[in-house]
Amino acid sequence: MSGLDGVEHKTLKVNGINMHVAELPGSGSGGDPIILFIHGFPELWYTWRHQMTALSSLGYRTIAPDLRGYGDTDAPEKVEDYTYFNIVGDLVALIDAVTGGDEAVFVVGHDWGAMIAWQLCMYRPEKVKALVNMSVLFSPRNPDRVPIPTLRRFFGDDYYICRFQKPGEIEAEFKKLGTEKVLKEFLTYKTPGPLYLPKGKLFKSSENGASSALPPWLTQEDLDYYVTNYNNKGFTGPINYYRNIDRNWELTAPWTGAKISVPVKFIVGDQDLTYNSPGAKEYINGGGFKKDVPLLDETVVLKGVGHFLHEESPEEINQHIHSFFQKFL
Repeated sequence: MSGLDGVEHKTLKVNGINMHVAELPGSGSGGDPIILFIHGFPELWYTWRHQMTALSSLGYRTIAPDLRGYGDTDAPEKVEDYTYFNIVGDLVALIDAVTGGDEAVFVVGHDWGAMIAWQLCMYRPEKVKALVNMSVLFSPRNPDRVPIPTLRRFFGDDYYICRFQKPGEIEAEFKKLGTEKVLKEFLTYKTPGPLYLPKGKLFKSSENGASSALPPWLTQEDLDYYVTNYNNKGFTGPINYYRNIDRNWELTAPWTGAKISVPVKFIVGDQDLTYNSPGAKEYINGGGFKKDVPLLDETVVLKGVGHFLHEESPEEINQHIHSFFQKFL
């Protein structure tokens, strides 16, 4: 399935790791604007297949890596090799490799990819022409609140981010449940509320043994592609991103109060757990988001759409990306 029409797969040496990159050329004239797609959890370059196909046909050169720890990209063993600095470092090196080093690119991010994109824009704004970010709002650093203890106090120990903290623990539980079941549950999660993973009964729908049907936007073939990759690679690399949340908070102390200084369009589904998390709507509607992201062009809320909006409503998302980036060509 990775043989999507015309997609080229290559391995690039960036920032000390081998990174797998999928690419679709635009018109082929060589001067096509580049869009870098940054996936989230539990995704892969593959999550952008609809965007790559549509936008390359509109003349963009589309590039989607497997982030460190994912798919066919190297997965360093140490937990602390998955901080914002490592991942943004990989992407800056990737941007330099594909542009020849002196050019900015368009960026599209989702979920963890959105968090990484915000950081990329904060540390290296000159690398980003404009950003379309999805699902995860910019989160200004709060110097008074260490993130994980705060989440524990607020949501309790069964909250998925809290459950991901202890190395090896959740991986063992996922193994018991089976990769396909785990991925299916994550990719089809459409509850507009927090995700809890209690020990011994990780996913509610798996308790009665009923297997929920796949939604129309996710085929068995799509799921198989994810499953094969996660069976090969395991979940540790991707989950290590969560294990660095407090470390990232410490490392980013110098950026306390920093604003995002690139043009941004933000898109979220109204059924997304992130949009329904405490304070999110107030942050968007009360002016806080615009204050922290002064060049925010607009916030688009898609009705009836969940977390994986770029797979669930690809045509709409493609149109939003294209219409926004057109302004900067």
